[in-house]
Amino acid sequence: MKNSRAPRLAAILALVLALTSLAFNSGCIAVAAGAGAGAVAYIRGDLNATLDSSFDHTFKASQRAVQQLEFAKVSEAKDALLGKITVRNAADKKIEIKIERAGDNLTKVSIRVGTFGDETLSMAILDKIKSNL
Repeated sequence: MKNSRAPRLAAILALVLALTSLAFNSGCIAVAAGAGAGAVAYIRGDLNATLDSSFDHTFKASQRAVQQLEFAKVSEAKDALLGKITVRNAADKKIEIKIERAGDNLTKVSIRVGTFGDETLSMAILDKIKSNL
């Protein structure tokens, strides 16, 4: 009689490898599109949006959004192609807003809340930025 444990062991090993791979490759992915907003995607804790607005106008709208939301500003940096605003909310969560020039009238915005992200808060921040455009 042949050893029947070898195929069973191989199947269990394959299942463990598949589940491990799934755990490491899974992430929350949500994609939406809005009027005048291009594409919006929430991937692994980062909310990424492409806005139909100039880089400077989007950076100023982000500054106004931070003030309106009453976040405590930690740092701010800007050059001709990239801007970054770091703030903290009342719960002391670190929030990073990155603004990147993507074209003459096209800007990429990335929002990260804390270590693992917060989709609801990120969307609220993006909505406030868009309302200031």
